[in-house]
Amino acid sequence: MTVTIYHNPRCSKSRQTLEILKGQNIDVEIIEYLKTSPDAETLKQILTYLKIPARELLRKGESAYKEAGLDDTNLSEDELIAAMVEHPILIERPVVVNNGKAAIGRPPESVLDIL
Repeated sequence: MTVTIYHNPRCSKSRQTLEILKGQNIDVEIIEYLKTSPDAETLKQILTYLKIPARELLRKGESAYKEAGLDDTNLSEDELIAAMVEHPILIERPVVVNNGKAAIGRPPESVLDIL
């Protein structure tokens, strides 16, 4: 089984989640999403797996959120996804994907539900 983590090594929650995954003796594909940003289709698939709207995947405390005017509730899903593609720092982290399911590692142990 290979599990994918959209990882930011500077984030303590992301590092903790990665350690949990490694402790499960599974193959982990690590995507440092700030270096390799997911495209719009990938984000749409992740949102489908998470069963949440794009707005719930946004990190609202980031300066890019305010600068891009993403607090505008009239923005469409596609516009919010495009903003995450352009500014991957806006994507909540870490996101773990496994076999048609996904979880946000907040708290890190929440990813165990999809393994």
